[in-house]
Amino acid sequence: MDTQTKTLCQLMERPRKEVLANEFKGKSLQNLRTPAIIIDRNIFAQNCAKMHEKATGWGARFRAHLKTHKTVEGTKLQLITSANRTHAVVVSTMMEAWEVVRAGLVSDGTVKDILYGLPVAPNKVADLCELRDQVAVDGGIVRLLVDHPEQVKFLERFESNHGQSRRWSVFVKIDGGQRRAGVSITSPSFRELLSVLFASPAVCVYGFYGHAGNSYASTSLSEASSFLSSEVEAVNSAAKIALAMRSSLQNIETYQEPFVLSVGSTPTAHAASADTRALLSRELHGVLELHAGNYPMLDLQQQSTGMVDKSCIAQRVRATIVSYYPGRGKGGEDEALIDAGAIAFSKDTGPSGGYGEVIGRKWRLERISQEHGILARIADEAEDLQVGTVVEIIGQHACLIAAAYPWYYIVDKDVGGGQKVVDVWVPWKGW
Repeated sequence: MDTQTKTLCQLMERPRKEVLANEFKGKSLQNLRTPAIIIDRNIFAQNCAKMHEKATGWGARFRAHLKTHKTVEGTKLQLITSANRTHAVVVSTMMEAWEVVRAGLVSDGTVKDILYGLPVAPNKVADLCELRDQVAVDGGIVRLLVDHPEQVKFLERFESNHGQSRRWSVFVKIDGGQRRAGVSITSPSFRELLSVLFASPAVCVYGFYGHAGNSYASTSLSEASSFLSSEVEAVNSAAKIALAMRSSLQNIETYQEPFVLSVGSTPTAHAASADTRALLSRELHGVLELHAGNYPMLDLQQQSTGMVDKSCIAQRVRATIVSYYPGRGKGGEDEALIDAGAIAFSKDTGPSGGYGEVIGRKWRLERISQEHGILARIADEAEDLQVGTVVEIIGQHACLIAAAYPWYYIVDKDVGGGQKVVDVWVPWKGW
């Protein structure tokens, strides 16, 4: 573990969680200082079980992304559900990976397969190597993403400089047209990358990984299914090309067969089913793996895709009306000021407009500054808001909202009607 990660881990020792839990467990939500993020554990767990069912119905393995909540408790709920279980995860940061290990989730067999979900950088290889060694003690594995020949070369240099000859298990990150990350299979650089990978003594190609970030623009099952099919088409075509190059390979260790075809974003993962699997009439050149991350918590962006409804959203932010401005808004409408702004909600917007919607009231978070926001009416019949009133708001993007908070207040709709704190989760901070 590098010095930066080690220092941050020491600052985040687990006793902090116990102190917070002792302080807040049993408290009514009305007694919490705002802004505060609330997560319903029951809904969170139900969402996790539904995703396992989706993967099973689609005939695929499942890999859970931990990036949204970044907690021990949330990880356990993602991996072990009433429907199924998985041992495979994706992490976005080294901190997430090390905290999975520190929490004992590898040593107890909960996690056996960790994918570091960004193309590997030179300044992380030593830390990843230490992580790989630690995970291997308990029979686990660390996998990497690559999408450029230079990444392979500095893996080779690292292994050579340290007198090692072990191979890194890698996914090739595929750009299916989203232009987020990855290499396009229509680019000459794709075949160049495969040639470098298959000739390398430092890697073994595990499979091909795609992510349809553009699927968040879908508004129906048919659209999400189309994005899902496009994801599969991209990684499957990549595998087909790779297999065609197999005849020239001198070392069978440079790839694993069958390749793993890993696809998913929360909208496309929600579209996975036996019906959409039947639409995949083409021959598959590997085994399917579904991955997703936002799905346990969900948000307005996900609701706008048409794949989930508001009852599935597990998170919301509590904020207080700190001032009220009659007639100040557009068309002479009233506005209200809350004590939660861009830091509490992020500045992500979505198809529904604004930065969040007030639950049970016809008001929307219309404008935001760093630490405060402006609520505006979205219907003439919206009731007036009183200064001092606490409102609950569903934001646009749960991943960025959760990142703002040092801890989450956990409720359970089956315990006290979801109005009392039943636990406190402390997320992993830092990179």
